[in-house]
Amino acid sequence: MKRVAWVRWVLVGYFLIGLLYAVYANNWGDGPYRSFAYHLGQGLVWPVMVLPGLGKFIGGLLIVAMVAFVMAS
Repeated sequence: MKRVAWVRWVLVGYFLIGLLYAVYANNWGDGPYRSFAYHLGQGLVWPVMVLPGLGKFIGGLLIVAMVAFVMAS
């Protein structure tokens, strides 16, 4: 039971940080002319937006996974 509560707090914290990122980006970010829904979508993947190198790393992992999937089938 304690593990479930811990995971819940981590997820709530992640989504709260994403919501705060969306509010910040909507009001003071580089693209304030875009809708709040756009910034809310960015808020869901806020670590990639804050650390652009992480996005490139995740993209590389996805490419490797797709190539491995094609080669295995």
